[in-house]
Amino acid sequence: MLVLTVPEVAVTEVTPTPTARTTRAATTATVESADANDTGGQAIRELLEMSGHTVAGHAIVRDDPDAVTNTVGGWLEDSATQVIITTGGTGITSRDGTYEAVDGLLEKRLNGFGELFRMLSFQEIGSAAMMSRATAGTIQGKVVFVLPGSENAVRLAMARLIIPELPHVVQQVSK
Repeated sequence: MLVLTVPEVAVTEVTPTPTARTTRAATTATVESADANDTGGQAIRELLEMSGHTVAGHAIVRDDPDAVTNTVGGWLEDSATQVIITTGGTGITSRDGTYEAVDGLLEKRLNGFGELFRMLSFQEIGSAAMMSRATAGTIQGKVVFVLPGSENAVRLAMARLIIPELPHVVQQVSK
């Protein structure tokens, strides 16, 4: 068992899943140099592995809708991929394009994910939570989560929403 402390949130327990799942984590960010600090993506990979999932790959992608769509599209073709998680590009600035890229691909939306994420974020950061366009859904029988780029937001979503429900979501989308 791993005990995580999410900033300003009570300690959350993350229990390894009984059967490991293959999860591909795509990390998206606006990158200006090769050494861009990808703390959100690192947190996703760390938390997935600590909870018993296998991370099959990751990439840092320019926050450009075409680049994101191409990367996600490539992973959708991989039969071993069950879950894709992106981080970054969910805000409302002119440079945020990940939401548009992925939302256009979603076949079924998990509206409750975004609603719950914003509710939990509101408890942390107040009314600024309304600017997050975090979302989730399914594409070609795979689950896709689109998270903000903030490491704190990533840890909140992973610990409170994604990791606890991931085996169930994967099982449901596989039916």
